[in-house]
Amino acid sequence: MQPLKANVTRSLPVGSRVETCDNSGAKIIKIFTVVGLKTTKGRIGSCGVGDIVQASVVSGKPDMRKQVVYAVIVRQRKEFRRQDGMRIKFEDNSAVVLKDDKGNPKGTIFKGAIAKEACERWPGIAKIASIVV
Repeated sequence: MQPLKANVTRSLPVGSRVETCDNSGAKIIKIFTVVGLKTTKGRIGSCGVGDIVQASVVSGKPDMRKQVVYAVIVRQRKEFRRQDGMRIKFEDNSAVVLKDDKGNPKGTIFKGAIAKEACERWPGIAKIASIVV
């Protein structure tokens, strides 16, 4: 996992339901923890582009449902600022389901654009991504 080169606003709190943009079999996942997040006691954790989360599969293929998976957030609606001053925002919130916590994606095809920050941080996702914004 590489460090981020942007000031990404954390806009997806714990409990958010996020669509997946890959062909792993999961359609919607529910975030229940952000891996590696240090925060104040009592504060609800949140995540943004490039963060790894643990989530449960809410809808998808019957064998995938109710499973706990690792996922990386690759798009968010809330705009965030890059180092060069550019502000980026996407049409939807989306995640990619992982095989393990090392960053290897479970799916083989990604639908839609992937944020550059997620590709810089997770090389396994960058290999498969066709559109990087």
